Amino acid sequence: MAKEIKKKAKKKEQKESLMKGIKKELKQVKWPSFKDLMKYTLATLVLCIILVAFFEALNIIMAYVKGLFN
Repeated sequence: MAKEIKKKAKKKEQKESLMKGIKKELKQVKWPSFKDLMKYTLATLVLCIILVAFFEALNIIMAYVKGLFN
């Protein structure tokens, strides 16, 4: 019975230690500003649009080439 209590206490202590470590690490994180966030979001959207256009063009070219052989 005493072993079980010790195990539970140790688990609780480890969990609390882990949470303290997580909080400490999160305080050290440099979060992006709103301006940076908008810049990165716009860059991601532009890249996605470029990739969609590229693969759509590739699809059209492949369909045309396939049509030549039918």
